[in-house]
Amino acid sequence: MRRNLTKERIKAGKTAYGVFVPMWCPAIIEIIGHIGFDFAIFDAEHGPMGVESCEHMVRAADTVNITPIIRVAVNLQQNILRYLDIGALGVQMPMINTKADAESVVQAVKYRPEGRRGLAAVRAANYGLTGSLADYVREANHETMVAIHVETMQAVDNLKETLTVPGVDVIFIGPTDLSSAMGYPGQVNHPEVQEMIGSLVKEIRAAGKAAGTIAYDLDTLRKCKERGFQYIAYGVGPMIVKSGREYLQVARE
Repeated sequence: MRRNLTKERIKAGKTAYGVFVPMWCPAIIEIIGHIGFDFAIFDAEHGPMGVESCEHMVRAADTVNITPIIRVAVNLQQNILRYLDIGALGVQMPMINTKADAESVVQAVKYRPEGRRGLAAVRAANYGLTGSLADYVREANHETMVAIHVETMQAVDNLKETLTVPGVDVIFIGPTDLSSAMGYPGQVNHPEVQEMIGSLVKEIRAAGKAAGTIAYDLDTLRKCKERGFQYIAYGVGPMIVKSGREYLQVARE
């Protein structure tokens, strides 16, 4: 099984940088891997991709050694299983509001004795053709990564308990949904929203977990680094828009 270099980087106290990819395009995964990003998040929540589409994206990630993480829409064991079996090295689960929600994700991601994921000779296990399944189970439990979202007031209220769940690597603060939950939809830079984000990061880091979030511009990126985020995601859309607009601005002068 391939090493999860993003997980290793975070465990070493460093920051990992990735890109949200909300559309089916293996070539984009290859490009962002060649650029040097650490991970790619295939957005199967807001994006149109299913398991079969994501499998081709995982193959592309394998060729450029970028960590494939899939944002899975529904917190159901058999649903999560299918995305992991194609070779994803982790899942990012939205709308995790309670300790029980977080425990359910970990149980679905990890094999026994750490969880209850179903075992088979799937692509993630090299189809059972190399090594033993027993060895694969140990490797998978070590390499797979769990990121869960905090993006509702219920999740904020229950964060202290959620942080005690073993097996959760990253607590991802979703600023857009959090701003909406706080009564400021779309106003991610509202002072109260920013104050909340700062408070959450401190609590997450104090519990020994890595904090993650989105940074779609350089000012936000700098602030995220100052706050101690270790898992920071850009976006394919903003990347293309920024480059395209700058190009056309010069072209049409």
